[in-house]
This record gives sequence, structure tokens and C-alpha cells, in this order.
Amino acid sequence: MLILLDIDGVMVPATSWKRPEFENDGFPRFSRRAVFSLQKIISETGADILLTTSHKSSYSISEWKKMFSIRGFENLSIKRLNKNINNLNRREEIMKWVNKTSESSFVIIDDDKSLNNLPYNVKSKLVQPSATVGLNNELADSAIKILKSSSRLAS
Repeated sequence: MLILLDIDGVMVPATSWKRPEFENDGFPRFSRRAVFSLQKIISETGADILLTTSHKSSYSISEWKKMFSIRGFENLSIKRLNKNINNLNRREEIMKWVNKTSESSFVIIDDDKSLNNLPYNVKSKLVQPSATVGLNNELADSAIKILKSSSRLAS
């Protein structure tokens, strides 16, 4: 099981009136609500993280693991989409991954509005937070339901 995870607008809610707080590593602090919600998804499903964020290639996997650790996550399996050398939008990046993978048990957690144009079979796996709120408990429950139902279908 995989969580295709965006960061900005999901783990770090966007507020135009306030600069985000940063951790000592220089990356924005994740909201407590988003951390709790993502931990809930992982603990109930055992899903791994596949980073889709525009920041994905700015840091190595070991740096990402350290950043997530500083923010309260331990022993995560973190992967990332390939570097976006063709400047694809998020929908195109995700569809490229979907068309190459055999993984069917995944959820996409992303606030990017281009994802509203995903084909139905992929869009049905989308949990789309409001960028100003980010990931919350209700959305975590939706993500868990998607992962558990796609896991049952795959077996």
C-alpha cells in the first residue's frame, strides 16, 4: 500500500497572511493535525510513502527520512516519484506513475486542483485537502477506507 503524498497544502497548510514556522532543518513544520492524521493512516494500513511534492527531488531519501523523523515519524518507508525533468503538472506526473506501476493499492493525498481531471479509476483514490486546512482526521478516514478497499480488491 502506498500514500502518494504532497507536502505543501497537505502537511503544511498554506496561509497567505503568515509565513510558516520552520524546523531546525530549514524545512517548514508540519501541522500537528496533519501529523496525527498521517500517523493514523500509516498505523491502520501499514502504507508506505511515495512523495509527489514539488520538493521531492530537492532532498535525498535519507534527508526526507530525517525530516519526517524530526516531525514525529519513525521507521517510515519513503520513496519519491522520479525527478520531473519534463515539467509535467501533478496530474501528468501521477498518471505517468500509474501507467508504469503494477501497484493498485494506493491513495493520493494532494491539494493540487489539476488532479480533478484524473480519469475516474484514479480520481476515486484521491483525497483532496483544502490547502489552507491540510490533512485532517476526516480525510485520514477517507484515505484509510480507500486503501483498505483497494487492498481487498487486489487480493
